[in-house]
Amino acid sequence: MFSVLQFCVVISVFLLCFSKVESAYESSYSIYEVLKSHGLPMGLLPKGVSNFTFDNSGKFEVHLDRACNAKFENELHYDMNVSGNLSYGQIGELSGISAQDLFLWFPVKEIRVDIPSSGLIYFDVGVVSKQFSLSSFETPRDCTAVQLTDQIQDGKHILDTVSEILPGDLRHQLHQEKIARAIL
Repeated sequence: MFSVLQFCVVISVFLLCFSKVESAYESSYSIYEVLKSHGLPMGLLPKGVSNFTFDNSGKFEVHLDRACNAKFENELHYDMNVSGNLSYGQIGELSGISAQDLFLWFPVKEIRVDIPSSGLIYFDVGVVSKQFSLSSFETPRDCTAVQLTDQIQDGKHILDTVSEILPGDLRHQLHQEKIARAIL
């Protein structure tokens, strides 16, 4: 019969061995191989991943050298940190990736491959789900660094678009705030 001390020692050794196995798993595989082993294409993430973490529950975090954009059928923006919950054929609770459509950027909340033989991959951007050709994401793409001036221009474009849609009173108030910022 084990004493409490012996039991604690056995549990400690087990946990120590388990943590070494998990860290060895992380260091011996690339995030691209992890994606592939979960039924997802390797090109969902761009070239330039500096490091990543992935645990047994499926949670992952990827660190890029810089925020960047990659061109597929549409343009995708990657923040410096991308995270989510990986399960077979799907990434849920995704943050750090945005997709451009009609000059606007939408945060991608989920990516999934329902039926691999269909050749389609789906990006859920909240209100709508966009489908793309799975073959577009076979290999990691080069990612172009995002310049601060590009982000400011995108923000100005969105502001102008939204101001055109707003009712008259709100549009006037927004216009007044723009004038006040320009003066400062």
